[in-house]
Amino acid sequence: MAETQREKLRLGGMALRNGLLIHGPTHWAAAVRKGDGGIEVASERKPELAPALVAKLPGLRGPLKLAEAMLVLPLVRRRMPAARLPFEDARVLAAVAATLAATSLLRRRAPAGALREGIVQALGAIPAMTALSDRDLAAYHGVEHKAIAAYERGDGTPAAEEVASVPKEHDRCGSNLIVPMMLMSAGGTLLLERMVERPTAAARAGVGLGGASLAVEMFAWSDRHHGEPLAEAFHTPGREIQRLVATKEPTPGQLEVGIAALEEILRAEAA
Repeated sequence: MAETQREKLRLGGMALRNGLLIHGPTHWAAAVRKGDGGIEVASERKPELAPALVAKLPGLRGPLKLAEAMLVLPLVRRRMPAARLPFEDARVLAAVAATLAATSLLRRRAPAGALREGIVQALGAIPAMTALSDRDLAAYHGVEHKAIAAYERGDGTPAAEEVASVPKEHDRCGSNLIVPMMLMSAGGTLLLERMVERPTAAARAGVGLGGASLAVEMFAWSDRHHGEPLAEAFHTPGREIQRLVATKEPTPGQLEVGIAALEEILRAEAA
């Protein structure tokens, strides 16, 4: 059956430092630029952590899908030794260590309150900002959005000029979760500390997980009600994060890699 006759796949992705990883309904596919200038492509079936019924339950589907996406990363690394993951950088690892240390110190020494939690949430964004200071990673993030958006708008696999012409921002980008998750986490932590004198690490983790789950449900609602004022308000911070920081315009060579990843995920899902 021709691609134009099929229902559009719902695709997501993750930028790599030298390529693009795309998630389909049942498979992942990736394409990376190798050191010799060639393009390496691979795909495989995605792991599934829970039956479909459980994964569709509100509050569970977000964390489960995130966990499944993280489980794909070692598979990509095993199949594609040339792939460079977003956090494979000494600066990013140093930023993670420094953020964890600073957050722990603040929570032990500073009095509970909105100011402290605001600082904690701002510190939590530093590793991601450090990673995206790599122009190639930010450009491949733009490739991800352009390739998926061009596929969603057209029929079949888009041509290079079609991919290049669409915006580098996309409303299903995970950046739309950043502000809601920060607000949910800060508010949940403040509430927890008013209810419990000395919250345990497990209790804090539970608050964080709950905030993430709620943010994902808000994200899903806004996607279903695209164009409505409340949905547009939800997307506005994420769009600005993408426009200013998280994405860059890719080069023709980077677009070529993204199209190779898109072609591979469509082939794998069709097979």
